[in-house]
Amino acid sequence: MRFGFYLPTRGPTAEPQALTKMAQTGEQLGFTSTMIADHIVIPDRIESPYPYTVAGNFLGDEEAIEQLTLMSYIAACTTKLRLVTSVMILPHRNPVVTAKILSSIDFLSGGRVTVGVGVGWMREEFEALDAPDFDKRGAVSDEYIEIFKKLWTEARPSHNGAAYQFETLRFAPKPVQKPHPPIWIGGHSGPALRRVAKYGDGWHPVGSTAASPLPATEVAEKRARIHALASELGRDPSSIEIAYKAPIYDGGKPPTGETRRNFSGRNEQIAEDIHTFAQAGVDELVFDFRADSLTQTIDKMRWFGEQIMPLV
Repeated sequence: MRFGFYLPTRGPTAEPQALTKMAQTGEQLGFTSTMIADHIVIPDRIESPYPYTVAGNFLGDEEAIEQLTLMSYIAACTTKLRLVTSVMILPHRNPVVTAKILSSIDFLSGGRVTVGVGVGWMREEFEALDAPDFDKRGAVSDEYIEIFKKLWTEARPSHNGAAYQFETLRFAPKPVQKPHPPIWIGGHSGPALRRVAKYGDGWHPVGSTAASPLPATEVAEKRARIHALASELGRDPSSIEIAYKAPIYDGGKPPTGETRRNFSGRNEQIAEDIHTFAQAGVDELVFDFRADSLTQTIDKMRWFGEQIMPLV
């Protein structure tokens, strides 16, 4: 089992010295990766329901550091830590420019980029960015993934799609990772699972929250569904890994009917939960140590690295 952690993009600990300390501490403790979230702007009026809280309320009320800028910063202050867009909202950015930035970061970091992607949930942010039609975001996202792969792997790529077109290009540097940086697909709806099967190197869902329980039994069921779909497409199902995120939303409230949220309680209970998810096919678990101060965050990271990791 591998372990990852969230980096803050807003709030009191989202400043250079604290971010550097968190990233370097995570690397020293043996975490594999860090997750960097994506919001470019946050409209004052948000009516779109947030999918990961019970009331549908969005948890952020401050502007956030831009995702790819922060990724490049963290790349420069670490040497081993994998850098994960978790997740990048695909329609928010020009696909050619985005592919170039990701390729450049992968090149400069020595091949440490993982591209976690999603289709987005906030209509108001799409509108503020003059992004493609929110109601067509799934199809646009699929096309953008295809563009990424062409630009990263073909000598003279071109594209003539419904959402985007370009003539033959010279695109370099290519990513260090071959054939390209891993692409992890977020979400666990039917369309998301089909997207994983067709395009993904990994499935990257959110679970263990009151609004999105996703227990190990359901992970195993959806993993089987992804594998079946991948086989139908002629892909090797074993090439698709699972990186499961377990953020702390709704104050850590457990799902309805449960007395304890997964990955909470005594150290031994947490270790047993990790084992259960490993048995369900999860390859990496991502935990949320974000707190109001740097000291609190580092203390949580050290507790996990020094007390929980040795148990598993």
